[in-house]
Amino acid sequence: MLIIPAIDLKDGTCVRLKQGVMENATVFSEEPGKMAAHWLSQGARRLHLVDLNGAFAGRPRNEAVVKEIVEALDDRVPIQLGGGIRDLETIERYLDDGISYIIIGTAAIKIPGFLQDACNAFPGQIIVGLDARDGKVAVDGWSKITGHDVTDLAKKFEDYGVEAIIYTDIGRDGMLNGVNVDATVGLARQLSIPIIASGGITNIDDVHKLCAVESEGIIGAITGRAIYEGSLDFKEAQALADRLSENSNKS
Repeated sequence: MLIIPAIDLKDGTCVRLKQGVMENATVFSEEPGKMAAHWLSQGARRLHLVDLNGAFAGRPRNEAVVKEIVEALDDRVPIQLGGGIRDLETIERYLDDGISYIIIGTAAIKIPGFLQDACNAFPGQIIVGLDARDGKVAVDGWSKITGHDVTDLAKKFEDYGVEAIIYTDIGRDGMLNGVNVDATVGLARQLSIPIIASGGITNIDDVHKLCAVESEGIIGAITGRAIYEGSLDFKEAQALADRLSENSNKS
């Protein structure tokens, strides 16, 4: 299982939010490129970028910083990016810049046909981000809860050909109160495409819990506040995940 460091971008800095509220941002680095290089040096094998300004504005706002991060990593690990991506031209531009996977969230729900067009145009490079509270999907930077059931949408998007689904329990994201393993497993069991878990990862115990259900189709876990504030040691977490996966394969 991949442990994936998150770099959330706001006004050109690396921040973390609580509950997706922009006013609840904590700045962890003024130099996101150096932060990305740091996680690479710690053994990260994928990075998760979010343009927070873009997510709220509906169009990219931190593209220059994204380019800096891509240049800092120099194609050494894949980067997945989301936030404000609403058209095929933006996807193509980011992929040309060196991003490996594009994450589509709100636009998958609010722009009819866009996700399917993206999957057809860029096969193998489109990931859907489904953010949910109590099983209902949230959009517009988590500011609106829809009536869409997360499992129903996930199945629909799977049929479109998305590469994976990032599932975030927004009631736990940034709160450091544990990952919602049951909800994540429940969704994974309904799908044949991989799930990347997100939201609430606090410490090494959460890594243990997720690795225990890796066989359900959970290929990775995104972590942010925990590795920035020190309740989770990233290097230790990835080493544990590798060890547990190796032991599972042997058995």
